[in-house]
Amino acid sequence: MTTSAPIRSGAGPRQVSLVALPDAVLSTLAGLFDVMNGVALMGIGPTGAPAPFRVEIVGEAAGALELASGVPIEVQRAIDTIETSDIIIVPSVLLHPQGWERNRYPRLVEWLHRMHERGALLCSACSGVFLLAETGLFDGKDATVHFGYARAFAATYPAVTIHPERVLVISGRHDELVSSGASTTWHDLVLYLIARYAGATIAQEVARLFALQWHQDGLTPYIVFEGKTDHGDGEIHGAQQWLAEHFALANPVEEMIRRSRLAERTFKRRFAAATGLTPMVYAQRLRIEDAKRRLERTDLSIDEISWRVGYEDSAFFRRLFKRTTGLAPSAYRKRFRIPEFARPEPWNSRFGQRQGSA
Repeated sequence: MTTSAPIRSGAGPRQVSLVALPDAVLSTLAGLFDVMNGVALMGIGPTGAPAPFRVEIVGEAAGALELASGVPIEVQRAIDTIETSDIIIVPSVLLHPQGWERNRYPRLVEWLHRMHERGALLCSACSGVFLLAETGLFDGKDATVHFGYARAFAATYPAVTIHPERVLVISGRHDELVSSGASTTWHDLVLYLIARYAGATIAQEVARLFALQWHQDGLTPYIVFEGKTDHGDGEIHGAQQWLAEHFALANPVEEMIRRSRLAERTFKRRFAAATGLTPMVYAQRLRIEDAKRRLERTDLSIDEISWRVGYEDSAFFRRLFKRTTGLAPSAYRKRFRIPEFARPEPWNSRFGQRQGSA
């Protein structure tokens, strides 16, 4: 594999190519364009300093292009006319139910590979890494992608080590392969690029003016646990279905094993082989997921939630919750519950009814 040259270090605007393709998501493409241009347009930085970036929307052909949502945008420059670019960003793409279809954009893939050979920084926002990975440049390297697409990505590109819980992953010999995770982690990507090429002070000012936030807690708190069920083991699948309804019992694993037709050691071995988790950890993940919904949607105390999901020892529950999600229960509730002004009255859910304020 050809190794990219180091990114140039001279002064002057960096050429930024935002890749538009029919699968692209408008919000990410437009957001990246506005923020990176905003450094100059809003006069951020020292008076008289040159703009740090020159941003263009590029694609296979110049002119109007309809994106995944049906909204048209204007491709400003065709890739065939671009000999070099400092930074190339592939925005989020919308995956269809059948997944990512490889070899749809051979010209783009070849161009991306050529630009990398000439020293370009290759970046993806969210699912845009599906296109970048087609170049083969990420093989044997780390990357991130939207956690909802992680399994599809791993199946499509098994040579790439994927970390869906991470916000940004920077790989390559010269840190020239950059991927950002779920949805609005393009905020982290754009702030990282501004900090890298225009300085941390300007990045902080951009974050303030645009009210952008670094996802410093990672993406683990956002990931919803979904146990693997496509393993083909009918006995274990039946046990998973039972456990999904009875995880709050005092000893759910023992009861699950008792109800099965298998010896304990055989059951535990087959369960781990099928789901990738031990029965105890699987039950814990179900309990924590239920607790997350209760923290989001009810005013129950943390001690009460602990008891309802199956833990009499609330201190243990708090430790387990933070170890699993990366946040303490109170911090999780603050992060994810609907703000007071946005809640309907009365506030109902399958977990209870809210009548007063938190």
